[in-house]
Amino acid sequence: MAEPGPETEDSGETRAQEIVAQVESGPRNPEFWLSRLTIMLLCIAWSGYQLYIAYQPIDATIARAWHLAFAILLVFLAYPAFNEARPPFWVKLWRRLLPRRRRKRSLRGYIPLFDVALGVIAAAAALYIWWDYEGIIMRQGLPSQADVWIGVVMIILLLEAARRALGLALPILGIIFLAYSFLGPYLPEILRHRGIPLDYVINDQYLSTTGIFGVPLAVSTDFVFLFVLFGALLDRAGAGKYFIDVAFAGLGWMRGGPAKAAVVASGLTGMVSGSSIANTVTTGTFTIPLMKKVGLPAHKAAAIEVAASTNGQLMPPIMGAAAFIMAEIIGIPYLDVVRAALIPALISYIALFYVVHLEARKLDIKIIPRSELPRLLKTFLGGLHYLVPIIVLVVYLVVLRRSAITSALLAIEALAVIIVVQRPIIAWLAWQRAGLTAQHGETLGLALRTAFADGIKDIFLGMIGGARNMIAVGVATASAGIIVGVVISTGLVGRFVTLIDTVSGGNIYLMLILTAITSMILGMGLPTTANYIVMATLTAPVIVTLGSDAGLLIPVIAAHLFVFYFGILADDTPPVGLAAYAAAAIGRTDPIKTGIQGFTYDLRTAILPFIFLFNTELLMIDGVAADGTVVWIDNPLRLIWIFVVSLLAMFSFAAAIQGFFAERCSIVERLLLLAFCVLLFRPSVAAEPLDIPRELLQGLAIVACALLYTVQRLRAGSWHLPGRNRPA
Repeated sequence: MAEPGPETEDSGETRAQEIVAQVESGPRNPEFWLSRLTIMLLCIAWSGYQLYIAYQPIDATIARAWHLAFAILLVFLAYPAFNEARPPFWVKLWRRLLPRRRRKRSLRGYIPLFDVALGVIAAAAALYIWWDYEGIIMRQGLPSQADVWIGVVMIILLLEAARRALGLALPILGIIFLAYSFLGPYLPEILRHRGIPLDYVINDQYLSTTGIFGVPLAVSTDFVFLFVLFGALLDRAGAGKYFIDVAFAGLGWMRGGPAKAAVVASGLTGMVSGSSIANTVTTGTFTIPLMKKVGLPAHKAAAIEVAASTNGQLMPPIMGAAAFIMAEIIGIPYLDVVRAALIPALISYIALFYVVHLEARKLDIKIIPRSELPRLLKTFLGGLHYLVPIIVLVVYLVVLRRSAITSALLAIEALAVIIVVQRPIIAWLAWQRAGLTAQHGETLGLALRTAFADGIKDIFLGMIGGARNMIAVGVATASAGIIVGVVISTGLVGRFVTLIDTVSGGNIYLMLILTAITSMILGMGLPTTANYIVMATLTAPVIVTLGSDAGLLIPVIAAHLFVFYFGILADDTPPVGLAAYAAAAIGRTDPIKTGIQGFTYDLRTAILPFIFLFNTELLMIDGVAADGTVVWIDNPLRLIWIFVVSLLAMFSFAAAIQGFFAERCSIVERLLLLAFCVLLFRPSVAAEPLDIPRELLQGLAIVACALLYTVQRLRAGSWHLPGRNRPA
């Protein structure tokens, strides 16, 4: 098949950008200037409001009300009511009644007054909490008729906003859980409860902090927005392209260099982007065509980008915004979440790098000459200033242990300074290189003023981009709060424990498999944050409880990371994996084939949750005390050993799945590699029956793995024993 021409590639990139807009920031781009200006001003106002309350904190409930008001108003302005490619029958009928000149009017090009009205009503319902805050407190537990009716309107419009921004999955779940609140007396005994009257439901869901305005929306308000804004500003400054350029300069000369560079670039971008789909398009636009150019099949090039981008949500410090929600739900410090997530994220990424290397060896991918690549040192130094805000964030967050809000604010301040001054500096250096004298000062001054104005413009565009990226997140966290509120008010977790225990027959392994499948199925229709909130509310407690019943003390953080990992894998799992669709659009290949290949690459990630539930050392956890307190591993040498052994285990697993080590593996060799993986990850399986130290058994497994590699290299003729003739 001929390589697609530039026009075809452009259309693929356009389609990928449309997917991102549909999922992340809203597909509408109104033609009328006033509509465009309104959306832009609302986005700037939202970003400005979030920065203001970070500097000058206000009452938490009021802050959440304004946060949701901005999000839900922008949903109705930025997201059409339906997909124009497949409009419902009633829309087709209505269009027949319209004048001919308006029948073909695109909902992406204009905002109907009906949507404006719905957005204003929804925002007013959210702000009712702020407007009558003292009255609501005085009536706590005894809502008035006005409270009830406004609460009903709020819930209905919130579910409609979720449908527009996120698809049907989350609103359907919300409706099911709300129905469960009312229909409790009529359900089977295992799920039965007394039922909750409407005014009590509205009180729990709307007037208190257990439902819509609960922990998920609180985290979105307090932490997530600032980090998403930081990522948007960083990308606007040019850091995304810098990460890609550095990755290619450093790795492009290797076998399969573009694919390896895609892994590294996506990992660096994923640290701050927190969105697998946006990450796929940001880096994939550049990496996928280059991977195809050096000989990778289109579906594999797209799948590598998908696997690298979805894993970006595993990378601290943001982890797709789930790190902050996880810390709040569990009630542990944010840095403990980062500590637990660090080793699995690192070995998952390094193992993907190794998978790409094996693919390049199998396909005999050609190498890009160094002369065609940018120089590493020059490229690295050319954008070194982009690392300053990231260093500020890490130092304040990890070293100085400041709050996430303070750290993010300081990083945004540093980034804003860089955005403002970098263009004037570049303009001044350009004039210096041109050898111009002082008599050109007036023209130089104009160039500097223009560059400074462009820097200010970049800040405002970054604020708009950050706010648009937060629209879906704000609505998702508020809608997921409905489910959390029902679970709390009905005591559903205890019943769910009984249900899962009954279905799994008390088998801990079957229970974990059921939980993993449930997380992935829900993740196909939910964004990562909403999926994690739902699963953390329902199934994470089930894992801890049933694990304890089976004699296994599972740390709470391990259970939460388990459901989080499988929710992420849904982004490349057919048939709904949106990251796979975006990558396939760029690569001009089949999205289902891309998703299947990407999931194959991500199998190394899928085994990690099962490993760290039974081997908590991978999370830097030494065990759980009798009172439930986590005991952390502080010995650096032990942590290094755990990391090295775990990485080698992942390499063995990747080689077994790929069927290639030093050369193509036989069935027996693949089984041996899987055995080495088990012994390295869970040495207690054989160490306890044999009564030998775990570290000794792991060492023997490493030696055996090295021997297998040596035998394969000798068999392939890559190495030669002393005295043997080399082949001609």
